[in-house]
Amino acid sequence: MTDPAFLSREYNNRALFPDHARHFARWADTSTRARSTMACYLDRAYGSSPGETLDIFPSRKGDGSALMFIHGGYWRSLDKRDFSFLAPAWVDAGVSLVVVNYDLCPKVGIERIVQQMLAASVWLYRHAEQYGMDEDRIFASGHSAGGHLAAMLLAALWPVMDRSLPRNLVKGALAVSGVYDLRPLVQVDWLQGDLRLDEATALKLSPAFLPPATRAPLALAVGGLESSEFKRQNALLAQRWKSVLARDVPMPGKDHFTVVDGLGDPASALFAATRRLMGLDQ
Repeated sequence: MTDPAFLSREYNNRALFPDHARHFARWADTSTRARSTMACYLDRAYGSSPGETLDIFPSRKGDGSALMFIHGGYWRSLDKRDFSFLAPAWVDAGVSLVVVNYDLCPKVGIERIVQQMLAASVWLYRHAEQYGMDEDRIFASGHSAGGHLAAMLLAALWPVMDRSLPRNLVKGALAVSGVYDLRPLVQVDWLQGDLRLDEATALKLSPAFLPPATRAPLALAVGGLESSEFKRQNALLAQRWKSVLARDVPMPGKDHFTVVDGLGDPASALFAATRRLMGLDQ
């Protein structure tokens, strides 16, 4: 068993990178500006719970591609509104961005959040045309806890949910700085009060121990300055899902928070890799 004190340090990104509050403030400011200057459909409900909403930033050009983004925060904090700043670059590139919310722990458990992400994906598939998107061009992305959730979407058995759904409803996913084996989090005391994980549930909800459901490609990334555990998590999924791994994007000089900025920067390797994942740079 790994030392709980070691795990507590390795997974405590806010302590490891004390300037995180500055990044949060910057995200909030640039996100507010994006919502106030761009065409957007805010707080569209994909379910009946208060957390089951999403924001759509439609692109009027391109091939109808849609990129879902799932925020992080250890399934217990942050909000879709913090990540509107990603929209300008994608809309300008001809891709509609859909930023998804979910209910937070401890109000719900991680298993319920996974179910909510499935429901959001199905809602997007069924409403894509209404917002100028192609139902056959839906991709997922996520950061931190959102990286875990994006990977879970590639393990989803969509026709089991509804026989009218395609096996590859999500055509590919980018997972950034995710946790793919949840079992170490059972030993992290400052998380357990909210996550309330046990070993069995942690294993059940770990994409590293689930098979990808289709051949839909996966791209991974982790910041070069991140903790050894986040690097190990990234390498674990790369090895376990090597049959669908499209690329593992090096992000040197990036920490757990600055790494996600690349997804909103057309000059970033992360942005370019996501375009390739979506078949936009063939």
